[in-house]
Amino acid sequence: MNYTSIIFEVADRIATITLSRPERRNSMDDLMIKELTEAFTSANRNPNVRALIITGAGSAFCAGMDLDYLKKFSEKSHDENVEDARNLMKMYQVLHSMKKPTVAVVNGAALGGGCGIAVACDFVFAAKNKGKIGVPEVRIGFLPAIILVYLIKRMGEGKAREMVIRGDIYDSQKAASLGLVTEVIEDESLTEKSNEFVKHLIEDTCSSSLNLTKELFTRYHEMNEKELMEYAANLNALIRKTDDFKRGLDSFLNKEKLKW
Repeated sequence: MNYTSIIFEVADRIATITLSRPERRNSMDDLMIKELTEAFTSANRNPNVRALIITGAGSAFCAGMDLDYLKKFSEKSHDENVEDARNLMKMYQVLHSMKKPTVAVVNGAALGGGCGIAVACDFVFAAKNKGKIGVPEVRIGFLPAIILVYLIKRMGEGKAREMVIRGDIYDSQKAASLGLVTEVIEDESLTEKSNEFVKHLIEDTCSSSLNLTKELFTRYHEMNEKELMEYAANLNALIRKTDDFKRGLDSFLNKEKLKW
C-alpha cells in the first residue's frame, strides 16, 4: 500500500511508523486512521518484523483528531459517525492486540487520540522537554470515549478519572509518575535511546515467546478465570515442544548467551 499520511519503514527487524502530517501536528483524519490500521496489520503479519516503533514527524507526536475533519463529520448522519468511530476503534484494537512489542516514541505532544496511540503500546518513551501527554477533550465539548479503556489499563481507573474529567495535559515527568510513560529521555537522545532499547529487546527475547505472551495478555479479559487458566495451561504445554524453547533451555543450562 502506498501511504500518504504516514511513513512506513522496515529495517533490522524493526518496523517504524512515522505519523507524517506535520503541518497539522500529525492529527488524525479518516485517511490516516485507515493507513495506520493497514500498517499495524502489515507489521504484525510480516515475519521479518520483530517489533514496531511509532513516532511523529515535526514538533508533535500526534495532536489527536483533526478538528476540521471532526467538524465535517458532525454534519453527517448518526450512522455515518458511528461507522467512522468504529474505524477508529478498530485501529486501536489492532495496535493493542499486536503479537509483537510496540513502542511509542513521544517526541512532542500526544493529545487525545494521540495519547490513545501512545498508551495502547507496550512501552512509551517520551522526550524530557517536548514530550506531553493529555486528554483535553472535555475542554472542547468532546470526550475520550474510545481511548478510555487504554488509559484505564495503563494507569488505573482512579487516576484516569482525574485526568479525563479535568482534561489534563501532563509533561513527560508527571506522565511517567502516573504510569503513562515508561521512561523519560533527553530530547536529543530520544530516537537513539529508543532504537537501542528495541534492538536489545529483540536480541534478548524469543519471538515465539513474546508472541504467545502478548496473545495471553490480549485474551486475559475475554475469558473467565477457569477458561483463562485452561488456555494458559495449553499455551504452557505448547511452547515446551517448540525448537525455540529447546534452544533457550540448552543455552541457559550451558550458561551461554543466546542472541535471538
